[in-house]
This record gives sequence, structure tokens and C-alpha cells, in this order.
Amino acid sequence: MSSTAIALPSPKRRVLADALPHSLLMDIVLVFAGAALTGLLAQWEIPFSPVPMTGQTLGVLLAGASLGAVRGGLSMVLYVGAGMAGLPWFAGAASGYPAATFGYLLGFIVAAVVLGFIAQTGRDRHVAQAIWAMFLAEAIIYAFGVTWLKVDLHVTWAMAVEYGFSPFIVGDLVKMLIAALMLPAAWHVIDRLGRNN
Repeated sequence: MSSTAIALPSPKRRVLADALPHSLLMDIVLVFAGAALTGLLAQWEIPFSPVPMTGQTLGVLLAGASLGAVRGGLSMVLYVGAGMAGLPWFAGAASGYPAATFGYLLGFIVAAVVLGFIAQTGRDRHVAQAIWAMFLAEAIIYAFGVTWLKVDLHVTWAMAVEYGFSPFIVGDLVKMLIAALMLPAAWHVIDRLGRNN
């Protein structure tokens, strides 16, 4: 009887959150942590009208990539839902329905899910690939945000882009680069700790 090698599937690439002990309670804590981080970063604000510049998109990028598609998406659902229900953790400690900026909040959810899926393939472990993943997530946020802004304010596409995109390009590039550097660095630390155990 000849022996044949059986090719086993390689283990699924994990996201950063999977380095922690897995349990339902841990998943719940991580979802709340992702939402809380976004709410905290939203309080760093430079006023613009009608859309302020905040740090909350950095929270979206970090939550989506480090938690994965499901937990990252749920953390943004929690962030948006709790804020609309009255928790004052939108930009400027606001809460309720933010008419002009609601599209960005919807974009946060979609971006976190998409970025989480990308991170699950291991593309958050290398800076160059992480940059492209973050760029895609930012593009999703702006696609939702600028479109909603156009409809809500009844302005032209050019004005919607001027209000809701152009002033934020440099700031979001910086946040994108921060996230794209932080994730591979965190993986490097985890890999080194794993080798030392």
C-alpha cells in the first residue's frame, strides 16, 4: 500500500484580536472596546462646517483591522447605534441623529467590515499591503459620506466634495499611515513574544 501525502489546508490567518484568549465574553469586550476607542478619538476635533475633522476614522481603521470583519463591524454598529440613542460620543460629544454626517457613520460600518475581511487574509501584517487596505477603507467612508452630504444638503457633487472630502485629505492620509504602521508593528511584537514562549 503506497503512502500518499495528504495536503492539509493551511491555518486561517488570524486578526490581532485572535491573539487573545477566545470566548464570547472576550468578543463582547472587544466589540465594546472598538466602539469606545472610536468614540474617544471622535473627541479630538478640529471644527469645520458642515463636517468636523476628528480622529474617529483612525478608530474605525484600527477596530476593523484588529478585530476582523464580524467584531469590527459590530463595534461600529454599536458606536453608531449607541450614539444615535443618546450616548454623547460622536464628534464634539454629540449624540442623536447627525443629519449631514450620517453617511460617514454608515461608511464606518461598511469600511470596518471590508477592512476586517482584508485583515483576515493577513494583509495587515505588511506595511505596503496595510496602506492599500486602509486606503480602500477610507475610500468607502468618503463614498458614503460625500454621497449622503450631497443629498442631505441638496448641493452639487462639486460642493459636496469641497465640504466633505477636500479639507480632510491630509489628515486622513496621516491617520491611514498611522494605522498602516501600527498593525504590522503589533504583529511583529506578537510574533516575537510567540517565539520567546
